[in-house]
Amino acid sequence: MSKPHWRPARVSDFLGIVAIAAQIHPDLPERPKVFMEKMQLYPRGCGVLVANDAIAGYGLAHPWKQAEIPPLDGFLGRLPEDADCLYVHDVAVLPDFRGGVARAYVAMIEELARASGIATLALVSVYATRPLWERLGFRPVTPDAELRAKLTSYGESATYMLRDLAGPQRPVG
Repeated sequence: MSKPHWRPARVSDFLGIVAIAAQIHPDLPERPKVFMEKMQLYPRGCGVLVANDAIAGYGLAHPWKQAEIPPLDGFLGRLPEDADCLYVHDVAVLPDFRGGVARAYVAMIEELARASGIATLALVSVYATRPLWERLGFRPVTPDAELRAKLTSYGESATYMLRDLAGPQRPVG
């Protein structure tokens, strides 16, 4: 048995990603085409957790604008040229493989953000995962009416969170 590890997602991982999403997020479903669009628009932000040669989880992230939460199950169309955050759309891991793996994905995304000249990570916490994200350095943002409206598609417990990437920035490129 090999230790679970993250690697870049491939097109051949698509059905595994969709299957895990359906299992982990039955109350927050998204069409497969929505996942495919994210993978096509920003493949560098898409990873899969591999355990014993099978996909045990996935992470999807892409450049975006702070406080402009993409609607759940909505298409992005294109990525903003003036992105000011790397938006972590989803990190989903099968229950038997949880325990520290989200930290490794966030570390990969942090490195990607720094290399892209982006100084903030953003996400929407769902399913009472806020304590996990707080342990990983994210802080909840008190929503104004506009932000609250954008959060409604993510469920009642949804919390918008940011993580500032403190420390020395690497040169862009």
